[in-house]
Amino acid sequence: MKAALWIAAFLMSNGVMSAQWSPMPDSVKIWPKGMPPGGIKEKDNYGDHIVSVSHREMDGVVERHEHKDDVMVVQSGEAMLVYGGQGIGMHTSAAGEQQGTRIEGGTSVRVGPGDVITIAAGVPHQYLVPKSGHITYTLVKILKH
Repeated sequence: MKAALWIAAFLMSNGVMSAQWSPMPDSVKIWPKGMPPGGIKEKDNYGDHIVSVSHREMDGVVERHEHKDDVMVVQSGEAMLVYGGQGIGMHTSAAGEQQGTRIEGGTSVRVGPGDVITIAAGVPHQYLVPKSGHITYTLVKILKH
C-alpha cells in the first residue's frame, strides 16, 4: 500500500496526475495482486507513462533510456541492481534507447520485495539475477518531454 501511495505521489508531483482528476467509469484499471488483467506481457500506455510488470530469471541487459524515468516496485524475488558508471557494448536498440552487455564503475545494491527504485533518464542500469533466482517488479516508465 505504501508503494502505491508513493507512486501516486510521485506521479502527481511530476504533473502526470492531477489532484483535481476524477475518474470516468472506464478510466480505472485494477491489477489484482500486482498483475495486469491481460497477463505479464500487458503494457498499458497512457501517453506520458507506461505501466507494466517485468519478470526476470536471468541477468538483464544494460539499459539506458534517453527520455524515460523508471519507477520500479519489487514484488518478489531479488537481484543485484547495478546503476551508473559506464555501459559497455552500448548500441541503439530503439529510438532514444540503448542496450549493452555490462556496467563498469557502477554502484551495486541488492533489491528485494517491497523496494521502490527510481532511475532517472540517462542512467545506465542492469539487473543481475542469482542462479536459480528471479525478480518480478511493477514498472512505470515516465516519458520526459
